Amino acid sequence: MSEPADVGPGSHDFAVRDSRAVYDGAILTLRVDEVEMPGGRIAEREVVEHFGAVAVLALDEHGRIAMVRQYRHPVGRRLLELPAGLLDGGDGETPLAAAQRELAEEVDLAAGRWQVLVDLALSPGFTDEALRLYLAEDLRALEAADRADEEADMSVHWIALDDAVRRVLAGEIVNATSVAGILAAAAARVSGQTLRTTAAPWPDEPTALRRRRARS
Repeated sequence: MSEPADVGPGSHDFAVRDSRAVYDGAILTLRVDEVEMPGGRIAEREVVEHFGAVAVLALDEHGRIAMVRQYRHPVGRRLLELPAGLLDGGDGETPLAAAQRELAEEVDLAAGRWQVLVDLALSPGFTDEALRLYLAEDLRALEAADRADEEADMSVHWIALDDAVRRVLAGEIVNATSVAGILAAAAARVSGQTLRTTAAPWPDEPTALRRRRARS
């Protein structure tokens, strides 16, 4: 006897029966959820709560993009990346405002035109970390910002978009956000795809860690 259509694959409600935080760090919390699986079994799922982030592909009138070479301790080397940062500016800071802040702080730039380039769920198998990546154009220079720690060692590089695509395919640019942004910008240029406005909904914007910190 076949199951009704509404209880087949794709219809199960993965209800959380219990949840507990097992680690609370500076930029993330690790929680363990007890989740009801199809058939009724309860399984534990580890979830890394993250502030979320924004990144910026800043494109100048010559077709070049601003990138930074920054030391990343977990991989033990410097990576060529788009300017990016956490959504940790407090409840009053929007993702767009955070992106504008990061563009100024990391590459000393402001932009007159902003669009949403692509949204990313960075590793949804274990974390709610998501990132909104903006295209910024009509650029103007700002006074140099003060930088500390890894950012004090950052260098800024202007790279033609076509060359950035080549570097992605050659394995020279491996940061996931940067790979996605560069290829999305190149695809949008070729296809003429209309990009979303900065008011576009972001369903996967992380909120769990910000709510947790607000309660503490």
